[in-house]
Amino acid sequence: MSQILHQPAQEFSFVTTQNESSALDFLATQTGISKQKIKDAMNKGAVWWTLKNKIVRLRRATKELAKGTKIQFYYDPHLLAKKPELPQLVQDNSRYSVWYKPNGLLSQGSQWGDHCSILRWVEVNKKRNCFLVHRLDADAAGLMIIAHDAQAAAALSELFQSHQLQKYYQAWVQGEIKDDSFTINADLDGKTSITHIKKIVANKTINEQAQTLLDIQLETGRKHQIRRHLAGIGHPIIGDRLYGKAANKLQLLAYAIEFNCPITRMPQKINLQKIGLPDLNA
Repeated sequence: MSQILHQPAQEFSFVTTQNESSALDFLATQTGISKQKIKDAMNKGAVWWTLKNKIVRLRRATKELAKGTKIQFYYDPHLLAKKPELPQLVQDNSRYSVWYKPNGLLSQGSQWGDHCSILRWVEVNKKRNCFLVHRLDADAAGLMIIAHDAQAAAALSELFQSHQLQKYYQAWVQGEIKDDSFTINADLDGKTSITHIKKIVANKTINEQAQTLLDIQLETGRKHQIRRHLAGIGHPIIGDRLYGKAANKLQLLAYAIEFNCPITRMPQKINLQKIGLPDLNA
């Protein structure tokens, strides 16, 4: 295991100069990596090829490659060896479903692979088409909606973009916060960014360090908005390796969502705490 963890990531890019009998044989010859490892990497989404002028993942090891085919291989043994905690189904509305995404599980994959993403896991294990509607930080845990057809994806995406879907978060932050409620209105990346905050629990002390549990509602949705806003006022989230000090898991939970279903028009209120899933206030 130590050899895998310390082996550096490598990027490969090739254009075939002749017809190749299989992508697996071609990559093994060109990279010197074993066929077993390449096949595993292909299955986990780390190999790409250009198909009809579109770059897509190549998962079939026996795929024949025509002359002039561009193929890219992003090989990171450490990432490929990861086995994140699995998601849990919270609610199935047929054309879309709501899931609990644990800490460490990606919303979607990257060029280095997608086996650590909730989107790919649901697609493979539930045998359903999956469309990304929104994202949740890999380090964070909480509710995610996954659409199962293009029309549902478009309708749900519109709810997010038009702020017709309310998202609620909890976070343990460093330090003592005296105000019971306040709003942070501080631009991020040149865009208006507004975060509404309420204190839930009186401050407690862990290892002689004060901490405060907050309830958070976003009015806008910028990248890492909650994490950046809280760090900006001197109260980074516990476990935030980007904007604070890493210590175990990031203590940020997307615990509830409210919206009118774009399919049935019925109100939806989903709360992790009410169904016994993780609660930062436990």
